[in-house]
Amino acid sequence: MENGRIAVPSMDLGGLDGMRAGHFGHCDVFTLIDVKDGAIEKVSTLANEAHVQGGCMVPVNLLASNSVNALIVGGIGMRPLAGFRQVGIDVYHDDQRPQIRPVVEDLIAGKLAMITNDQVCGGGGGAN
Repeated sequence: MENGRIAVPSMDLGGLDGMRAGHFGHCDVFTLIDVKDGAIEKVSTLANEAHVQGGCMVPVNLLASNSVNALIVGGIGMRPLAGFRQVGIDVYHDDQRPQIRPVVEDLIAGKLAMITNDQVCGGGGGAN
């Protein structure tokens, strides 16, 4: 990724040295990483809004309205994934490493794959 804004669902206060949340809809905050010319330019956080059953589009709209164009998740359901695809946010998958910095560095370096339909979870908070 050369330029853009990456969002990572995060626990507690988030930040580049924070820990990722297992499922995007239930995170405390989103860590936002602005990338310019292949380098991290700015890091900020955005509070998550209430995620209720059936309200999967709330975080989709929140991130879309904050100019996010890439999301790194450890888990996501099909409905919100379809929403992200519809608004033009690419969703990448890594469920192995809980740290934010290494997955962000991998995405910038082109080493993370986009999530596939067979990697989604059933939703309802069961996959964390």
